[in-house]
Amino acid sequence: MTTTLRPDGPEEPLPGGGRTRSFAVCANGRPVGALCVTAHGGPAGLTGWITRLEITEGRRRGRGTIAVLAAEEVLRGWGCTRVDVSIPEECEAALRLASALGYRERMRQMAKHLTEQPPPLPAGLTGRPIDAAAFPAWLAEEKRGYVDELVGTGLSEQQAREKSEADHRALLPDGPDTRDTALRFLVPAQPADAEPLGSLWVQQGGRPGPDGDLAWVFSVEVAEHARGRGYGRALMHLAERECLAAGVHDLGLNVFFDNEVAIGLYTSLGYRITQRTFGKPLL
Repeated sequence: MTTTLRPDGPEEPLPGGGRTRSFAVCANGRPVGALCVTAHGGPAGLTGWITRLEITEGRRRGRGTIAVLAAEEVLRGWGCTRVDVSIPEECEAALRLASALGYRERMRQMAKHLTEQPPPLPAGLTGRPIDAAAFPAWLAEEKRGYVDELVGTGLSEQQAREKSEADHRALLPDGPDTRDTALRFLVPAQPADAEPLGSLWVQQGGRPGPDGDLAWVFSVEVAEHARGRGYGRALMHLAERECLAAGVHDLGLNVFFDNEVAIGLYTSLGYRITQRTFGKPLL
């Protein structure tokens, strides 16, 4: 029995030279599933995504494997240099398939439903807004750290810089005054000009969640000299308080798969893995 892809609609252009297209997965010409591929463009080249894969009939017959390999060929033909896929944690068969086909895990999405106020900050600590004067230096450091993390997951230096610039530009269009965004330093309450012990960036809603809006932690960073003292936990409690203050009860985040310290912290705070992102270079 032959498994093939058949276009299921016209190819649609995307900004930056990208494109997307849906396909039917067919066995001997009969639809048995669906697939969608997307390419996001930029100066560093195209990155492909398999944004949908569903086999509705005849599972465990290798149809998913053939569909993924065919999707890679489509993306390769579009000029993509790598392919990524995000898989819900409960889809065990898809997680196994990605690993078997050489995809490398690079990121985990975790989330928590907030039912009560978190503990207050430890005595002597407070959250200070990152104002316009402090924002440029904080942003430059955020970008550098993000580039290093992306390179560690397999992106080239150029791809990582491009993605860092694009993501920060889209998420912080108005800098520290961006709507529904809390930027905070964790600092000693005294003196007033104390050096930060860490920083937090949280978007207070605006994403769809299981029970309404989903807030999102984009960054939690503890200063190198202050690590190992529980400040990461304090920053996450601060993030939860900011979320609840905005009337949002679900908080999510991404964490790079090899950041065992952060994963351990989030797990101890009650966050659970909801999705994993895998990537693979297209040679």
